[in-house]
Amino acid sequence: MANEHEHHHDHDHDHHDHDHEHEYITLVDDEGNESLYEILLTVDGQEEFGKNYVLVYPSGVPEDEEVELQAYAYTENEDGSEGALEEITTDAEWDMIEEVFNTFMSDEDAE
Repeated sequence: MANEHEHHHDHDHDHHDHDHEHEYITLVDDEGNESLYEILLTVDGQEEFGKNYVLVYPSGVPEDEEVELQAYAYTENEDGSEGALEEITTDAEWDMIEEVFNTFMSDEDAE
């Protein structure tokens, strides 16, 4: 009987809702320590800068705790996967990310 019950989970239609799926990314620091980060937001900067951006925060931090957001640029590989993360170096890029982030946060508050 247990197998039948488990089978029902395969028909969960919520898995098409990408808004609430958590995507994770592993970052390695200068000392080679791996940390799991959760992706908060991806920003399409193709038109302005020819690359995309991702905002991440440490995974597993309680929601009411201040977290340090980190942002990186990346260019997609030809197969559609995310390429290597790069540091963001220009103020123009930071300004764009900040604007998208602020819009994202105000949308979240409005719900």
